[in-house]
Amino acid sequence: MKVSLFKIGIMLSIVGISWISMVFLQGDRISEEFLLESSNSHKIDMSFAGEDIGYYKVFMPNFSGDEVFVQVLDTVGNVISEQSVHTKMSVAYFDYEKTGKYSVKIVNVSKNPINIQVEFGDTNSKEMIPAGIIILVGSIMIILASYMKLKNYKIAQPDENIS
Repeated sequence: MKVSLFKIGIMLSIVGISWISMVFLQGDRISEEFLLESSNSHKIDMSFAGEDIGYYKVFMPNFSGDEVFVQVLDTVGNVISEQSVHTKMSVAYFDYEKTGKYSVKIVNVSKNPINIQVEFGDTNSKEMIPAGIIILVGSIMIILASYMKLKNYKIAQPDENIS
């Protein structure tokens, strides 16, 4: 079996993608499901350490055009991020810069009660850097192998009939 630059690039990309997914799955997270009445709010707290990127995912299984308003609050109650969600699922990311308890606050701005699933956590993005470099190297190898294969490829041109 001949090992080519293309195959090595594919393997490196697969290893890097697998590594990133494992790092992301090892991150801390909280998940809750609840029924949110009209004009009510629900708050989820989580402790973050250091400086990194956090995320929240809002999912409304029985979506019927309802809308919720989501805010991420830092350790002293300042708003870091806010978003109006009017889709079945929404994912958003935010930067946190110091250790402490952060909160995600969801407010139902619709007239109907809404069943909501919320996931709030840390992405572990700093631990993904080596895996990202492996994916970059693999992608460059795939591009180079493809270029080298295609640069000598000739397309047969039909004779032109001038009449």
